[in-house]
Parts: sequence; structure tokens; C-alpha cells
Amino acid sequence: MCGIVGALAKRNVTPILIDGLKRLEYRGYDSAGIAVLNGTIQRVRKVGRVVETEQAAQQSNVQGFLGIGHTRWATHGGVTEPNAHPHISAELIAVVHNGIIENHEAKREELKARGYHFESQTDTEVIAHLIHWHYAQSKDLLASVQIATEELIGAYAIAVIAADRPDELVCARMGCPLLIGLGQDEFLVASDVSAVIAHTRKVIFLDEGDVSWMRPNDLVIFDRHRLKVQRSVHTSDVSLASLELGPYNHFMQKEIHEQPQAIADTMDAILEQGFSPLLLGEGAEERLQGCTGVQIIACGTSYYAGCIARYWIEALVGIPCQVEIASEYRYREVAIDPNHLLVTISQSGETLDTMEALKYAKQRGLKTALSICNVPESAIPRHSELVFYTRAGAEIGVASTKAFTTQLVGLFALTMILSKIRGKLTAAQEAAYLDELRHVPVSIQHALNLEPQIHVWAERFAKKDHALFLGRGVHYPIAMEGALKLKEITYIHAEAYAAGELKHGPLALVDDSMPVVVIAPNDALLEKLKSNMQEVRARGGELFVFADQDSHFTDSDGVHVIRTPRHTGLLSPIVHAIPVQLLAYHTALARGTDVDKPRNLAKSVTVE
Repeated sequence: MCGIVGALAKRNVTPILIDGLKRLEYRGYDSAGIAVLNGTIQRVRKVGRVVETEQAAQQSNVQGFLGIGHTRWATHGGVTEPNAHPHISAELIAVVHNGIIENHEAKREELKARGYHFESQTDTEVIAHLIHWHYAQSKDLLASVQIATEELIGAYAIAVIAADRPDELVCARMGCPLLIGLGQDEFLVASDVSAVIAHTRKVIFLDEGDVSWMRPNDLVIFDRHRLKVQRSVHTSDVSLASLELGPYNHFMQKEIHEQPQAIADTMDAILEQGFSPLLLGEGAEERLQGCTGVQIIACGTSYYAGCIARYWIEALVGIPCQVEIASEYRYREVAIDPNHLLVTISQSGETLDTMEALKYAKQRGLKTALSICNVPESAIPRHSELVFYTRAGAEIGVASTKAFTTQLVGLFALTMILSKIRGKLTAAQEAAYLDELRHVPVSIQHALNLEPQIHVWAERFAKKDHALFLGRGVHYPIAMEGALKLKEITYIHAEAYAAGELKHGPLALVDDSMPVVVIAPNDALLEKLKSNMQEVRARGGELFVFADQDSHFTDSDGVHVIRTPRHTGLLSPIVHAIPVQLLAYHTALARGTDVDKPRNLAKSVTVE
């Protein structure tokens, strides 16, 4: 999980590389480095943030017209300078790499037998030496990369330069995203469009197995069979402003407050077309006509979105819905029903476990897959027959916020579409649900207005080491999401339970030092939830309750209540996501942790 940037230009590329790495830092930030060609390979690597690499590059006056850069999230080997990218072989070949090479140990032994010395613990250094081995024999950089990548097993995106090839940049991908930016008399390479958007909006997304060879004014792409191919040029609609903080202190804060607009943007097509199957793509109605069940696969926050959708789909469509963590699904013998719809959920569209689970399901006979994703042209949508794109805009903060709530909008639309196809949704019901959806951005804005009250709670949470989150029914996944957010950015240990499970074990943890957060909307399970809360109070536990305006809770000794807007029915989980995001954010501020770049985590999970 890391970021790649590269540039071949008629100007000094060092500022391009540093700027790109800063924009990619959310993908990995334990070390960074650049390698620039200027007669020899000038390399600067530093443990820590990109700004330290920038300062070192300035001090060393690193300049050149060709270079590559990388910001790292450690997988193989610890956080040390020798493990930081770029990796160099024999002062001739420099490589940056995303992904994991599964056969790196066997290749390492082969290369050691050939006389290569390894300075790092990484799998990436294997790639550098392997390319050098072939290059020493052929003096053909493109061919050397093609041959070397054919020997690799695993996932990779790489960019390669050679000291004696001052006008050649070669890159390749398999399983990890990589794109080429088409600038004015220059080529840029990156793992994310955010790294190149300041210089060009025209990008080419490489396909699986592609190898690209760039020289001044010349770009050639070869597929996995070494055949020349043409790939489409896309114009990115990512705005530069969306990648900047603006008046906010952190990207997470910015993205929490962008949710009313992000949800409104995601709803635009729904409100215009109604719950039409065309929202999912051409031919969606025919594909979904015989759907007898839904299998949802996702990771992390996206998994919790899927858990909420299960309640919606089974209640309103009347067909079974299973939700599974992608990394578990792909490693068990699954029973595929060809009449079931597979739904994958991923903010980036590049989540490796989710991508591999999708491939696995297709290999076992799956007919139709729907991707719910925030990044057009990413890998998972390209491998899916149907797609619903959320319109959350760029999400930089590692802890997902607006991606989660817009995913819920997409999943609600899917639920209504399936219900409509099965004849369970009348015109009057459709109009009523559309009206409810239309009011969600306003309800979210009301929830955001609770921030001062939540800030007061956060000051108390900051002093705690543990927390418990409770919910019931469709709001239980919101409790799980709240616990995850608190863990991610505050490092407070937090767990979530279905409130009815308290008496089956978790109640043993409750005492006056354990804050218990309760998601308590005014729904059919409210009275049951109140009984669970009494179980907590009877053991001396302190309750922090997020309730609706009409839930009739009041503050009392050991019970603190914040009222969100009126109960919003089926869409209530979307609104209740906001307070738990704000609680995590303000608790992190109070504890002084790095909100946007929490330790040990990165944004786009492109490794197992």
C-alpha cells in the first residue's frame, strides 16, 4: 500500500515527483524517496514524511529530466532507509514498486547465487536485480522489464529507469493500479490520478499485464502477450480543489463536512431517473430479472455498508442476502448460485482482496457482478458487468467517511431497484422513498450541527483506553463503524456488539471506566435497546447515547444524550454515521494523534 510517481519531461522533474508524492502520501507515509537521472542516478530516501525527502533533495540539489518516486507503507521489512524505495541495482537500474511479489524468496536465492548483494529486506529489491540481470545481457530496458515481470508471481505496479538510458521510462502493472498522464511534451506515471492532476487531466489506465515504454514524444504500450495495443485516453474530472485542505485543519474534517454535498451529488441521477435499473448500466434489468439472492463482498468500512444493505434487501426485496469479508471469501470453498448477484464495494476500486474475491467468484461460475465504487475506470468496475459510481469526490483521509455514506446511498438504490423489478415497489412507494432520500442531505447537515456537543464528549473519551459501542438491527453496523473509526485514528481499543449480546459475555467488561456508546434511533427495537442500556447502568457503566429527537431520552446520572434529527426511517443509518465520525475525529484531536495518517494504516489497500 503505497504510491508511485514518475516523470519524463523537458524540465526538472524533481518538483513534479515531490508534488506527486505529497498528493499520494495518504496511500503510505512511513518513508519516501526519489531517484533522478542526471548522468548518474541521484537517489534520496528518508524515513518519515515526504517533506523530509523534499528537504534532502533540495540540500543535494537533485535535478534531472527523468525520475521516479515512491512513498511507502511497510510490508516486507521494517521502516528503515535501506528498505525505502527506490531500489537500485549496480548503480544502473532503479525501481519503485507497489504490491507484493509472492515468489521473492526463491528469486532472492537465485540472484544471490548469481552474485547479487541485497541491502534490504524488501521484495522490491528482487525486481531491481532481476531487471539488471536481464539488462546486463541485452542492453534493452523494455525487453528486460518484460522478461523480468514474466518471472514474477504476485501483484505489482513498477516504474523503472536505467542510468545509461536518459530518455527512457518503462512501467508495468499486474494487480495494482498504474496510469500514464499525458502532459505537454512530457509523460507522467502514477498509481493515482491525484498525483498528476496538477499537470494534466489526460490519462491512460494500463490494463492487467501491460508494459509501457516512454521516450520523448513517443509512447508504446504492450499487452501481456507483448503485442502493441492502444489504450483509451480519459479526461479526469477530479478537481484540484478537492485535493486541497482549504479552510479545514484535516482532510477527515473536510470530508465529514462534505457529506451533504457528496450525497446530493450521488443522488442526482437517482432523483432524476427514479429507481431505474439503468442506474446500474445497460442491460441491468435483464441481468437482475431472475436474481434470487445477493452476495456482498467488501473489506473494512465498506463491509459495514454491506451489512446495512443486508437488512434493507431481505426486508424490502424478500430475497436472501449474505455479506462476507473479501479476504475470507476468497480463501474458502464457496457455493456459487449463478442466479445470485455478487456486489463488491470498494472506495478505490483497487482493493486487492475484493478484486481477487471477484475473480474467484467468476471462476466458479458467477454470471453477474455489480461494483459500487468511487473511482471511475478502476480495476473492480472494469471487471464487473454492472456499476454504480458514488460521487463522493477524492477521499484523502485514511479513515473513510463520505465514501461510506455515499456507498449506503448506492446500496439503498440497489435495494429499491431489485424491489421494483420483483414487483414489490408501487409507484406511490417509490415516490415516498425518493422524497425521503431527497431530505437526507439536510438531515446530515443537522447532524453536523451537533459538533460542539460531540466535542465535549470527545474530551472525556480522550482519557479512556477502551470503549464499547452498541446497536440493534440495521444500526448495529453503525456501532461497528463507530468502533472502527475510534480505533483507527485515536488508538483507543473499541469493540461493537449487537446490544442483545451484552448478557452473553461483553457485560463482564462494563464498569465505571468503560464508556458505552449507544446508537438509539426511534425504531421498532428502541424499547429492547432501552432494556440493554439498563443492564449497563446496573453495572456502573456510563452511557453516551445518540438518539433521535423523538426517542424521549433525557440526561440523567451516568446517561448522556445527544439528539440527532427526527427519525429518518430506513435511511436512518446514513444520518447516524455522522455523529460517530465526529466523535472519533474530536477524540483524536484531544489525544493529539495524526488524524489523516494514523499509524500502521494506509488508504488504498492493494496488498493482502
